[in-house]
Amino acid sequence: MLTLNLWNPKAPEAEADRPDDTEPRTQRPLLKIVVLNTKGGCGKTTLSTSITAYYASHGYRTALLDMDPQGSSLRWLANRGDRHPHITGLSGVDRSGRVTKSFLMRVPPDAERLIVDTPAAMDPLKLHEVTRGAHAILIPVLPSDIDIHAASRCIADLLLAGRIENRRERVAVVANRVKKQAKMYETLKRFLHSLEIPFVATLRDSQNYIHAVEQGLGVHELKDKNIKEDVHEWRPLIEWLDQRGNTVVHQQHYPPRALTGTHPGD
Repeated sequence: MLTLNLWNPKAPEAEADRPDDTEPRTQRPLLKIVVLNTKGGCGKTTLSTSITAYYASHGYRTALLDMDPQGSSLRWLANRGDRHPHITGLSGVDRSGRVTKSFLMRVPPDAERLIVDTPAAMDPLKLHEVTRGAHAILIPVLPSDIDIHAASRCIADLLLAGRIENRRERVAVVANRVKKQAKMYETLKRFLHSLEIPFVATLRDSQNYIHAVEQGLGVHELKDKNIKEDVHEWRPLIEWLDQRGNTVVHQQHYPPRALTGTHPGD
C-alpha cells in the first residue's frame, strides 16, 4: 500500500509530523517551477522528481504537485520513504468531482520550492491556468523528429494560449535522454538554438535516472561513482533556476513601484 506525505490544508496538526529544521532560519520566497510538454513520454516526471529531490536535499522546504491522472510523481514520492529529506506531495487530480481546482492547487504556506508535474495531451486552453504564477517553465524535448515537431507545437501553444510574459526569462528548454553521438542530436540542437527561448541543459540517456526513480530519489542523491557526469550536466539547469529564484527575491525586496518611483495611475 502506498503511503504519502500529502498536505491537507484542513489538518494543521499534521505539521507536527514533519521533521523540524535543525536551526531556525528565515523562510525563502516561493519559486514555482512548472515542467510542461503536451507530448507524453518526454521525461516530464523524471525531470520533475529530479528537481524536487535536488532542492529537498539542499535544505529547501519543497513540495511536488502532481497534475497527471496517472500519478507517477506521487508514486515516486511513495517509494522515497522517510530516510531522505522531506518532500510534501500534492495531488492536482480530483476523481470525485467535488473539489475545486483552486483548492487542489493550494500550496503549503511554508513551501520554498514548488515543482509542478503536468499531464500529456493537455488542452492548449488550459495552459494559462497551469502556468499561472510560475516563475520558471521547463520544456523537456527528446531527440527525435516526432518530438521536435510536437515541442514546436507545444511552445507555440504556450506562448499564445498561455500568454507568457518575459518568455526569455521564464521559459527554457531541456534536451532530454540524449545520445550525443547520434545524428539526431545535431538536428535537435539546431532546432533548440533557433527558438527565442533559452536552451539551458542537455541530459544524457542514463540508467542512473531509472535507478533513482525506483528508489524515490533524484540522481544527485544516488550513492554511485557513476553519477558524476549526470550531476555535471545538471549544473547549467540549476544555475538558470537559481537565477529565477534570485529574481523572485529581488522583486520581493524591490517591487517595480519602488524601483521606478511611479504609481499605477501614472
